[in-house]
Amino acid sequence: MNTLTIEDLKGIVAHISRIVDRSREHLIEIDGQIGDGDLGITMARGFAAARSETESVADADCGKLLMKVGAALAKAAPSTMGTLLASGFLAGGKAVAGSDALDLSSLAAFFNAFVDGVARRGKAKPGEKTVLDVLSPAAEALASAAAAGEELSAGMERCFDAAREGLVKTRDMIAQHGRPAYYQEQSRGKEDPGAAAGFLVIQGFRDWVVGPRP
Repeated sequence: MNTLTIEDLKGIVAHISRIVDRSREHLIEIDGQIGDGDLGITMARGFAAARSETESVADADCGKLLMKVGAALAKAAPSTMGTLLASGFLAGGKAVAGSDALDLSSLAAFFNAFVDGVARRGKAKPGEKTVLDVLSPAAEALASAAAAGEELSAGMERCFDAAREGLVKTRDMIAQHGRPAYYQEQSRGKEDPGAAAGFLVIQGFRDWVVGPRP
């Protein structure tokens, strides 16, 4: 697989929805430690809506489909994380509008715009214990793989590994934004809930391209 078609993207959205459903209790648990504990509920609702919204899309424009994901998330999950991921999908979709398939370079462009969209909306930057600490290194890994002329599968592996490493690193950070910031030093040692949710998005793309890891 060297490109993602519109049907692949529909499959990825459905897969992300399934992953989020399976991770629902974990997200609730870690969000309850430094948040309000509803992340698993809102993410499951948001991606279920995105899945439903995209299943019947007939247009072959990958960008439009990804923007529909963002719009569905914004409507069904108007929480902080729902809004941030919605902003990412909307910005990323706009960056690849008009494409009937995404190769590694265009997927890198999508995720680069995704990160910019999240950063603008959340007024945050990497290193502040947010979803950007997963998304930013993932996007950078994709861009590096594309620049090196790697295949899509290799690029997604690098993306996934960078995202996972970023998620682990959030444990050593002190939260600077949102409800987790209230905990300050107490947030250290805990996985960031938003970063965990963002990681599931990366996992959904990676699993579809390469296959789930054992």
